[in-house]
Amino acid sequence: MKKANVESFNLDHRKVKAPYVRVAGRKVGEKGDVIVKYDVRLKQPNKAHMDMPSLHSLEHLVAELIRNHADYVLDFSPMGCQTGFYLMVLNHEHYNEILDLLEKTMHDVLNAKEVPACNEVQCGWAASHSLEGAQALAREFLDKRGEWSEVGI
Repeated sequence: MKKANVESFNLDHRKVKAPYVRVAGRKVGEKGDVIVKYDVRLKQPNKAHMDMPSLHSLEHLVAELIRNHADYVLDFSPMGCQTGFYLMVLNHEHYNEILDLLEKTMHDVLNAKEVPACNEVQCGWAASHSLEGAQALAREFLDKRGEWSEVGI
């Protein structure tokens, strides 16, 4: 296959073993700042996916709660294939610390009493949320914490 411009399009999704966390990209700005993009994969590609209300709520929860632990987080965004998220960080290239950060945040998700910004003022589809679904995803991800570094490729 011809090499694609998008890094994940060059990944053989048949060979990876979810769940995992891998570095999916690294960009250095003209002033030396480094943006690192992590592929945080919860579901096995082409075998399973997250339902939208659960994915949506997990996105809200992690995007809000992860910033309680790290000021270098730029973004936490869902993949359109509904199998994972992209975590982007600024000037922080410590992989094991990212794993610890995700673990802490997923524990926060398990303790959450509500989904942040789950209303029509702050969310574009406020009716599509599930706190219980997000917590089930976080629990499932945490249960396989020992496997996060094993991408399978």
